Amino acid sequence: MTIGPYVLSAATLSGDKVRNPEGEELGRLEDFVLDLGTGRIVYAVLSFGGILGLGNKLFAIPPSALTRNEDEDCLVLDVDRRQLEQAPGFDKENWPDFADSRLGSEIAS
Repeated sequence: MTIGPYVLSAATLSGDKVRNPEGEELGRLEDFVLDLGTGRIVYAVLSFGGILGLGNKLFAIPPSALTRNEDEDCLVLDVDRRQLEQAPGFDKENWPDFADSRLGSEIAS
């Protein structure tokens, strides 16, 4: 398994599969949240569950919580699938306040 730091465009990563270290599929990257003041991506948005985007939950993930698995062409998030099932997420109609620094702490601490 090849894992390494990369500088990639957001468009390259958008839609990528996200798995945990055990290989369970957790979802896909849906979007990115940019802090215009610093010019940095502060959250990657993970889409979890549902079918064809219906009934899914979204989670704000700090980018530092993700690693790239080039061999399997996916991103890796070290979290148990059951933890995501039980964690509060948000839906695409009700996005949280991304200025809240505690946002990703319920799943990626």
